[in-house]
Amino acid sequence: MTKTYLDLSQLGMRFPTPKGEFVALKGVNLQVKKGEFISLIGHSGCGKSTVLNLVAGLLMPTDGGVIVDGKEVDGPGPERAVVFQNHSLLPWLTVYQNVELAVKQVNKGKSKAEIREQVEHYLNLIQMQHAASKKPDEISGGMKQRVGIARALALQPKVLLMDEPFGALDALTRAHLQDALMQIQAELNNTVIMITHDVDEAVLLSDRIVMMSNGPAATIGQILPIELARPRNRVDLADDANYQHCRQEVLRFLYEKHSHGQVKSNQSNNGAAVMLAKQA
Repeated sequence: MTKTYLDLSQLGMRFPTPKGEFVALKGVNLQVKKGEFISLIGHSGCGKSTVLNLVAGLLMPTDGGVIVDGKEVDGPGPERAVVFQNHSLLPWLTVYQNVELAVKQVNKGKSKAEIREQVEHYLNLIQMQHAASKKPDEISGGMKQRVGIARALALQPKVLLMDEPFGALDALTRAHLQDALMQIQAELNNTVIMITHDVDEAVLLSDRIVMMSNGPAATIGQILPIELARPRNRVDLADDANYQHCRQEVLRFLYEKHSHGQVKSNQSNNGAAVMLAKQA
C-alpha cells in the first residue's frame, strides 16, 4: 500500500475581524499519495484557495497542520510550486529566460550546457521551443500559461499546486493544456492539487475530486474517486457511463446538496460530512 505523501490533518483557519472571529475553514482531513492528482471544487467562498495557500505555506493554519513527505509545512518552499490563473511571467525576460530562472534555482553549480539541456527539456514538454526567444507580450494567453507551468515544473516540486490554471483561457486552448498536463504528469509523476470550477475538467484530470462545503467553517463535504483508466481521451470519455456518473455526482453535490440557499444546514452537517469523507 502506498504511504501518504501529503497529509492535511484537522486543518483549520480562523481570521480576526472587528465583529469577532471568522472561521473560514474547519476540520479538513485529507491524505494524498505520491503521484495522485486531486481537484478541489466547490462554490466561491468554500475555502479552496485557503487550503491551497496553507499547503503552499503562504498562510499558516490556526488549527491542525500540513505534512509533505514527512515534514511539517512552516512556510513556502521549493518542494511546492504554485501556478496561478495569472501566469506571473517576468515581462522583460524571454520565454527561455523565464524557464531558465527556475532551472538555475534547482541546478546550482551545473554547467551552461546542462542548464540549457534542462530548459529545452521543459520547453519541449509544453511544446513551446518555437517561441523560446519571444517576450511574454509577444505570445498568446495560452502560451503564457504554458510557460508558467513549465517554470513551475522546472523547480522539480514534490507537489504542484494549481489555482484555476486554465480559468481565463478559451475552450480550445484549455483542452490543449489539459491534455498537455495529463501527459506531463504521467511522465513526471508529480503530486498535483488543482482548484477548478469546471466539472468536466475535474473528472477528466483527477484521481479524486474533493468537494468542499460552503463557508463559513467550510470543510470537505464529499470525496469522489475517479476510477477511469489512464491515459484518458476526452472524446472517448464523452460516451463513457462511468465518466457521466462521476460528472453527475459532482453536479448533484454542487447544485443540490450545497447550493447557496442551504449554507446553514451545511454547517450543521459538517461533522457528518467529514466522517463520510474519511470513509470515501
